Amino acid sequence: MKIDEHDVLLVIDVQNDFFPGGALAVPLGDEVIAPIHRIAPRFEHIVLTQDWHPSNHFSFAASHPGKEPYDSIEVNYGTQTFWPPHCVQGTRGAEFHPALELTQAELILRKGFRPQIDSYSAFFENDRTTPTGLAGYLKERGLTRVFLAGLAYDYCVGYSALDARRLGLPAFVLRDACRAIDLNGSVAAIEGEFAKEGVGMLESFELIEKS
Repeated sequence: MKIDEHDVLLVIDVQNDFFPGGALAVPLGDEVIAPIHRIAPRFEHIVLTQDWHPSNHFSFAASHPGKEPYDSIEVNYGTQTFWPPHCVQGTRGAEFHPALELTQAELILRKGFRPQIDSYSAFFENDRTTPTGLAGYLKERGLTRVFLAGLAYDYCVGYSALDARRLGLPAFVLRDACRAIDLNGSVAAIEGEFAKEGVGMLESFELIEKS
């Protein structure tokens, strides 16, 4: 697959708290950096996203007495999983992992800063209507095809890919440049949505060898 000037690489939430030893560690999360570094030189345009939660964020189990991490409830926008506090604004856990070297990235998009609503997707809050502004940015820049890598495959990467498709953008998840949480079948669920919505699946070597 040939990469051109209308393509963008979205690198999702490569932050300390999602790495081994972090507050919400994704299993083998540190393995995403090498493939991201391999493919990044193929892209003229790179956008980084960053979870950026206030300390009292609604999605934190600690904000709800009697609730434990990974409990869930139904709210007006669907099922809300309660997470350990993570990626709190201004903390080391919210910083990009120091091994990530993408100084050529053109935009850092922070999400999840609204206290009362969770935010997985790079495009919309979890109500699926409140925009982050990324869609407008891509449109004004003439970026029309999205490739995704990072953490976590079955949450923030997956929701971002699905929203890209909902906006009419071709979207491809670079599977070996992602790692998953796989909570209660979340990998199978997101892959079912990928198949239904036309999200493409690639391995990073397909870009390296064919672009």
